[in-house]
Amino acid sequence: MKFVIPGGCGQLGQMLERALVARGHQVVLLSRTPSGDGRVLAWDGRTLGPWADAIDGSDVVINLAGRSVNCRYTKHNLTDMLLSRVDSTRVLGQAIGAAARPPRVWLQSSTATIYAHRFDAANDEATGILGGDEPGVPRYWAFSVRIATEWEHELDLAVTPQTRKVAMRTAMVMGPERGGTLDVLLGLVRFGLGGAVAGGRQYMSWMHERDFVEAIEFLVAREDLDGAINLAAPDPLQQRAFMATLREAAGAVVGLPATAWMAELGALAMRSDSELLLKSRRVVPGRLLDAGFRFAFPTWAEAARDLIAQVRARPG
Repeated sequence: MKFVIPGGCGQLGQMLERALVARGHQVVLLSRTPSGDGRVLAWDGRTLGPWADAIDGSDVVINLAGRSVNCRYTKHNLTDMLLSRVDSTRVLGQAIGAAARPPRVWLQSSTATIYAHRFDAANDEATGILGGDEPGVPRYWAFSVRIATEWEHELDLAVTPQTRKVAMRTAMVMGPERGGTLDVLLGLVRFGLGGAVAGGRQYMSWMHERDFVEAIEFLVAREDLDGAINLAAPDPLQQRAFMATLREAAGAVVGLPATAWMAELGALAMRSDSELLLKSRRVVPGRLLDAGFRFAFPTWAEAARDLIAQVRARPG
């Protein structure tokens, strides 16, 4: 099959490209930095252009485009996050709607952050509570939910009668590559800082990269699945338990805790934002499980052991 992946030059897109090519698929990436070999085509994420020819005749579009959330959540950066997601979704809908041979499925990135910050029940697609008005959290957290809801709304508005649409509410995808989420967490563990943050009650939802790839192929094959689908393992853990499990897998003994204000300082030093550490994301894959998807790594303990082994085996 032919896959077109806008925003595919990021870490998640590169991982997905490698896996799909290894399985015999053709993959074309869309990026602001094109290559000269036709593998990566130029697009600006806002306007139609020659890149739309790649959409016509493709089988699957997977939109991963959007400004990274790993930044300070200033007004400027939040606006960039919103516009980069909404604009790219809008122009993809235009390209798919105008295609003579449109793809049969459009997998659109969304985020598990759309759900409310909560500690009680887990959020599945049927009973989950959307966030935005939770008491006792920083007011700017609502903007992250707004980004997610407007992102999905733009997907809903796209007129693509021959193309099935799926909004992938994706949790953190864990892989062994340098620079990824796991690499950052392991960096904290190595320096003895991988303990509970602000008490560690907040839930962390995650997914092993192998299960992410398998879920993509599952969604492509299952023509009865559309709309919002949670891409997360069925084992969300409170942050303190998540990090304790990672420390055990890494053979680390010490994991110093951090208060909320220490998390704020750390996020500032890393030019990131404390919402990524402090918001409770307790998300479960209700629709995937109901459809019969089987996780290779359903628990974090299994996933952490496998990922640590891959990290230790990588060159250098």
